[in-house]
Amino acid sequence: MLKRERQDFILHEVNLHNRVFTADLSEAINVSEDTIRRDLQELADTGKIIKVHGGALSKSFQANFNVNGVYSLDNKKIIARKAVTLIKDDMFVLTTGGTTIIELAKSLPENLKATFITGSLPAAMEYVHHPNIDIIFIGDRVSKNSRITVGGEAISRIKQIRADLCILGINAIDATNGVTDNDWDVVQVKRAMIESSEKVVALSISEKLNSSQRINVCGLDEIDMLITELPPGDPQLEAYVKAGVKVL
Repeated sequence: MLKRERQDFILHEVNLHNRVFTADLSEAINVSEDTIRRDLQELADTGKIIKVHGGALSKSFQANFNVNGVYSLDNKKIIARKAVTLIKDDMFVLTTGGTTIIELAKSLPENLKATFITGSLPAAMEYVHHPNIDIIFIGDRVSKNSRITVGGEAISRIKQIRADLCILGINAIDATNGVTDNDWDVVQVKRAMIESSEKVVALSISEKLNSSQRINVCGLDEIDMLITELPPGDPQLEAYVKAGVKVL
């Protein structure tokens, strides 16, 4: 694989999964980790990614989730508009972080009266602009990679909540492994949110379907609904429907 092809692949993986690891990219492309490190450095030098220890982050993690840096923004807006239809007055809604959740926050109707609980700094800042919703921010240590609060205190607080709805921004999903991620601390928070909610809705652009990461979040049996930008009858969603997941 030529350097341009390698770097295009790396950039796609970073944008799709928000965070990538040098070792995983080395295995996927079948080149040395030193080669991957040089590619990451070049991509970082040209402002396309954020290089961190052991891998890289998407530019979407820059301040305020700058719209110009959001991958597949139009599809995420479609997903957000679908998800909004599930939120009713007086609901308690747990949400994770991520750019699709940000679009959800921006799409909330002005007359909605509900309570949103989150540990995501960018999501909380979007909810603040809404005139009629209450916001509960889950405090603890902030993950610099995900800009979400993580740790024992955050998990303990989440477990005290009985939410009507949990809306998960996800990293990867497939019919065999369910929902997976690559950040251990964030996974623990997501698991706590799932356990504390009556209904769980996963949001995912279609490119993340049939992909997996190293850490399990939950099986498909714990997901009530999957929302993508695709129409519900799309063949790519058949495996999830067969597994008992409702698609929207």
